[in-house]
Amino acid sequence: MNKLIGLVLLLVGMMLAVGAGANFRYYEADRDIVVAIVADDNEFIGLTPGQPYARLDNGKLYIDIGEYNPNRPDWGGLGLSPNTTYVFEEMFYVSNDLWENNQTNFPICVTLSVAGSYIEIFAGDYTSPTAGPATSITFTVHHGSPVPIGFVFDNTNVAIGDYQTQLQIHAIAGACP
Repeated sequence: MNKLIGLVLLLVGMMLAVGAGANFRYYEADRDIVVAIVADDNEFIGLTPGQPYARLDNGKLYIDIGEYNPNRPDWGGLGLSPNTTYVFEEMFYVSNDLWENNQTNFPICVTLSVAGSYIEIFAGDYTSPTAGPATSITFTVHHGSPVPIGFVFDNTNVAIGDYQTQLQIHAIAGACP
């Protein structure tokens, strides 16, 4: 009888050992992913024009200081003069709309960079900026507190003509270091 009880215990032990050592190998499921591509002023990191020289067109933000800007004021010029420096405050705003009902005020760290030696950008007011003026700036945006972005165009020794450049925007969750 002892041999039979011992054999049963051995079989139970082997079954437990085999069952406990099972590996999960495969799982298959179909799930939907929905991503909406929206205009710059309606995204999680909103870009909203602040002046007629900043405009949204086909979901993208453009800075257009020229005669073909459809938002150009009737009293506005056709461009910038040579050998002058222009400062445009509040050209557009960067807002943090990552979470609705954000009770923790979770910030984002934004870096703006512009290519072109005659253009600088700044965050806040020109007389007391929170960042810049420089060709690359980094600043923190809190939920519900849009940050105005301005431009400095130094046209000293820049030839007459049309110029285009790129503004790069990079944002990550959390306050800037």
